[in-house]
Amino acid sequence: MTWLDALGIDTAYALQILKIIGIDIVLAGDNAVVIAMACRMLPPRQRMMGILLGAGVAILLRVVFTLVVQQLLDVPLLKLLGGFLLVWIALKLVTANDPEDHNVKSGTSLWEAVRIIAIADIVMSLDNVLAIAAAAHGDPLLIVFGLALSVPLVVGGATLITSLLVRFPILIWGGAALLGWVAGELIATEPLLASAMHTVGETLGLTAKGVARVFEVLGVIVVVSIGLAIRRSADAAHTDSTT
Repeated sequence: MTWLDALGIDTAYALQILKIIGIDIVLAGDNAVVIAMACRMLPPRQRMMGILLGAGVAILLRVVFTLVVQQLLDVPLLKLLGGFLLVWIALKLVTANDPEDHNVKSGTSLWEAVRIIAIADIVMSLDNVLAIAAAAHGDPLLIVFGLALSVPLVVGGATLITSLLVRFPILIWGGAALLGWVAGELIATEPLLASAMHTVGETLGLTAKGVARVFEVLGVIVVVSIGLAIRRSADAAHTDSTT
């Protein structure tokens, strides 16, 4: 008998709770990065509103996906399309002009940020909510606990990361690299590409996990290289227009 049993606490149930807390801490990071990257473009007065709305959208989507994601992950090409969509989102965020560089309507900017967050979270929540649902073993109370706990973690993480991105804009490339990494993972684990991935692994002498790492690194390289090329092209065009 453990000390938890002595206190009348089911040890297995306590371990499930601890597992969900750990999953929330780990998985809240990518959502916080997306929210921070999108809200970085907002005027200072609207950043917190964007973070709160973005976190609200993220949690709402997690609730929905918890109910239906088990079926969604079996849809052919879903992960492949999700991977390419994440690459597009990363490039959109990393090549966006700062709000100080041009005049934009505050309302349009706010809802654009929320829309970007929603699209990214639809893709990135697919595996996340499965982890929570699996750890909860179908227990609705534990699922609700996991989703509720993720709210302050996402909001707090996004607030901290946003302040860092505003102070150190170079960190935006780290966020873009993270999205590229997740995109590579999604593409590498697409069920319809399993045979091709197996062939790649045999050719390179890699395990399935090794092949996934290769695609994750390629995702980072693609996002960063294309993003840099777009930014340089835009800077060159801006320089030509001002001379």
